[in-house]
Amino acid sequence: MSKPHLELTGVEMSFDTPKGSFIALDNINLKIKKGEFVSLIGHSGCGKSTVLNIVAGLLQATKGGCILDGHEINSPGPERAVVFQNHALMPWLTVYENVELAVQQVFRKSMTKQERQSWIHHNLELVNMAHAATKRPGEISGGMAQRVGIARALAMKPSVLLMDEPFGALDALTRAHLQDSLMEIQQELNNTVIMITHDVDEAVLLSDRIIMMTNGPAAAVGEDLYIDLERPRNRVTLADDPTYVHYRQEVLKFLYEKQRKLESITPRRNNQTTGTNMHKDTAPAAKA
Repeated sequence: MSKPHLELTGVEMSFDTPKGSFIALDNINLKIKKGEFVSLIGHSGCGKSTVLNIVAGLLQATKGGCILDGHEINSPGPERAVVFQNHALMPWLTVYENVELAVQQVFRKSMTKQERQSWIHHNLELVNMAHAATKRPGEISGGMAQRVGIARALAMKPSVLLMDEPFGALDALTRAHLQDSLMEIQQELNNTVIMITHDVDEAVLLSDRIIMMTNGPAAAVGEDLYIDLERPRNRVTLADDPTYVHYRQEVLKFLYEKQRKLESITPRRNNQTTGTNMHKDTAPAAKA
């Protein structure tokens, strides 16, 4: 077997609190192949964002480690780009300038000015935003701004694209359009993608694999579900596909069981703060 593109081994993450050490993650082990699209799903407070931040190099694991192409991750790097739920664009810069900021940082010495300009326009075209290059974030919609955030991340030529609920704040139609765009872009570029989502349908539609995490504290990988659906995928034809429905039900079943467990222990806590981010969610339907 070839070595994994990205590997988390025995990852534990703990934080010091006034009440003592709080273990957020416990013994996370993951192997991810080059070009694989992996979604992390689980209830609020289960450590999904913590996993993403460790891969991004924004957090250092208390125990264990994260290896990318044979090199240990211990700080941020241009080979790992993050797309946030909030696009995080600089409001005083134009669409073009926001992407240029990332390109300058990564390719200032390796590309000529003309090559950088061409590369910026190429990435804006990938997300259908070249027409708005001179506009500022306040002059475009939330969905368009999120497209620019994706273009900015892709312009860094990352081998790993990290996405933290990138479509969570968008309306259903805009979300669907961006999901379709992401599938097309990822298939073209063959990036490895790790995405956090609470949307079960989104996870099944986009992913090659869904990592379902147990509730925190001391969250771990509960189940690892491979999605064997042909690409390219069409949301309309998949809606009634028995295989798609089966995967969707498997994820919902896992989440419902974890929700029942969460609700069963909440009364015994007497609603006191425990130093975790756990809270009583409503039972998930298509989202968790």
